[in-house]
Amino acid sequence: MPFGAFSRSACRGGSLLFMIPMEDRVLVGLRAWKPFRLLVVGDFMLDQSLAGDAERLSPDAPVPVLAVRDPLATIDTAGGAGNVAVFAAAIGGTVECVGVVGDDHEGRLLRKTIENGKCATGGLIIDSSRPTTTKRSLIGRAQHRHPQKMFRIDVESREPLSAAIQAKVFDAIVARLGSCDVVCIEDYTKGVCTPELCAKLIELCRAKKIPVLVDPAAINDYSRYRGASVITPNRSEAEKATGRTIDPANVVAESMEMATSLLKNLSLDAVVVTLDRYGAVLEVKGKPAIHLPTVVRQVYDVAGAGDMVLATLAGAIANGMPWPEAVTLANIAAGMEVEVFGVRAFTMAEIQAQVIRITQASMGKTRSRADLLVEIAAHRAAGRSIVLTNGCFDVLHAGHVGYLREAKSLGDILVVGVNCDEQVRSLKGKDRPIYCERDRAELLGELTSVDYITIFEEPSAAELLRALIPDVYVKGGDYESKEITESAVVKELGIKLSLVAHRPGLSTTSVVERVRAQFVSGGNVQSP
Repeated sequence: MPFGAFSRSACRGGSLLFMIPMEDRVLVGLRAWKPFRLLVVGDFMLDQSLAGDAERLSPDAPVPVLAVRDPLATIDTAGGAGNVAVFAAAIGGTVECVGVVGDDHEGRLLRKTIENGKCATGGLIIDSSRPTTTKRSLIGRAQHRHPQKMFRIDVESREPLSAAIQAKVFDAIVARLGSCDVVCIEDYTKGVCTPELCAKLIELCRAKKIPVLVDPAAINDYSRYRGASVITPNRSEAEKATGRTIDPANVVAESMEMATSLLKNLSLDAVVVTLDRYGAVLEVKGKPAIHLPTVVRQVYDVAGAGDMVLATLAGAIANGMPWPEAVTLANIAAGMEVEVFGVRAFTMAEIQAQVIRITQASMGKTRSRADLLVEIAAHRAAGRSIVLTNGCFDVLHAGHVGYLREAKSLGDILVVGVNCDEQVRSLKGKDRPIYCERDRAELLGELTSVDYITIFEEPSAAELLRALIPDVYVKGGDYESKEITESAVVKELGIKLSLVAHRPGLSTTSVVERVRAQFVSGGNVQSP
């Protein structure tokens, strides 16, 4: 089923056919999203990056020179299975980590970065015979442009764990398995996810009816993942595992064939083959494979996309979201990840806001109050200030345009509350509004100064203020502070009140009166 396609279910009691867009189904699931408990097993890594300016070549070799301004400015982040853990924690997961680290400085740094991501690290076993897997990247910026990875140094061991360490890892898994809703296996072939460990873990989870999601390694033999709930290979990984090479002109159809082969041969519940700009192919046991296209993105850096897919999919399955909706959500989250440099853990509020933007694309800037609150939360998380104003905005004119432009200058995001038709009649008389609430909102949406519009039904904006708690509340300069109905609420909530200068002669009432007068006299309407 394509992303944006419709799910159809006939109403047996009549001829009505309900058609619900996929994005709306995802949004319904997100509104019921609850915290979940996740166990992440696999290859935990430390990612280190050192940034500088790369603006010249070395005089003694044809290589770029990285001029590091601050040699102590190395950035440490979790990588591999650590990414999955931190990403899952950001979307509401209580996460336990099981894997190995070396008895070294890097291992201690890795624990710290994972714990900073609000994940438990008690299951990370120290193996003094191997180093902590560490990826050191040199990041260069030329002519003040965006950063670019220049070189990477890997410090790692790919040897399988010893029997003694493997036993400790499995004991750590067993100790934590009873308190989790879902298990993720993140395999980068660094020695943790041996065939024996994977088989024992999957068998144990099957017995306990705990879903197991696997991000497989780039290997030829997937038998170690047999019996898992789902595997999520990317296109190249799936090609390697099935011994196929996909025709670029037939990516989706041939990916479906690979999904079918993997599902059958590995006794899985589902297979998700991620296909970059083509989205993903999903096949669930007993159902035909479907294609779920993704939103077109400006790709900046693909690092972390696969980890984001696994983390989001785990949360969705733990929340009981159906497979198509779960994969669509994972697609959206991964798309957000590729638009940033490096890796970033997006919050559920940010992901939900992105889904809302997709679902509301055809509706412009108008939002329900519930959806508006989600998007505003995402803006706040990004450090943006919120400005709120409200009014009837009936017969939009230059006074409104100037007023809203000045209101927007007081913050980053301008929200405009629009009185519903019933309240406009109560305020202005039975012959108002001239334009209905939907038309008024649509006209406001065309102004570049306006970011969001929400229609409210209360007599005043007090409840809207309580819901949004903006940084600034703006009213027209024709009001005195003591005349503003919402003054008490503004003061109670500690919101800054700003009065924007009123332009004399520019009001909807005066415009309507001039139009009526000119209509009666047969003349032309003149600007004041």
